[in-house]
Amino acid sequence: MDLISQNHHSRNPNTSLSTQTPSSFSSPPSSSRYENQKRRDWNTFCQYLRNHHPPLSLASCSGAHVLDFLRYLDQFGKTKVHHQNCAFFGLPNPPAPCPCPLRQAWGSLDALIGRLRAAYEENGGAPESSPFGSRSVRIFLREVRDFQAKSRGVCYEKKRKRVNNKQITQSQPPLPQQPQQEQGQSMMANYHHGATH
Repeated sequence: MDLISQNHHSRNPNTSLSTQTPSSFSSPPSSSRYENQKRRDWNTFCQYLRNHHPPLSLASCSGAHVLDFLRYLDQFGKTKVHHQNCAFFGLPNPPAPCPCPLRQAWGSLDALIGRLRAAYEENGGAPESSPFGSRSVRIFLREVRDFQAKSRGVCYEKKRKRVNNKQITQSQPPLPQQPQQEQGQSMMANYHHGATH
């Protein structure tokens, strides 16, 4: 997610919730790919907050701001997501090009949110107040997963873990379904119509 360049040596009060410098971000870069990617993602998100109009502090960031960030990232996506009226909707291997947009893949967004949640907590944020774990973000990710699965003709099956030569499906409790009337506009409204921020 090295999308926005910035000076990594500058400290900005908007990028950290704690008053002390977190050791994982002030020390020399870790050799772990995950840690390096997490740091880049965190810096990109903090840069996004600083560039927001008006600029936002991390403490005032909400799930809605995280959704704006995810929609912003769509312009850098490389995954073809067919519109429902596209002739190739639901085909895993379309026979010809089409004008449907490129988006961030669901798996990339899901992994990004996981890394940002971890970075948020490492920077002094409480897990229960994390905007990355908000209900709106969870619903958005589920809607992206479901729409991309239909659009691309792929199935996102839950990962299976082998324990004592038995397969066990890892699952999380399902989010309660809300009728569209209660939800108002779907979190995916802009996603379907190709709008980006």
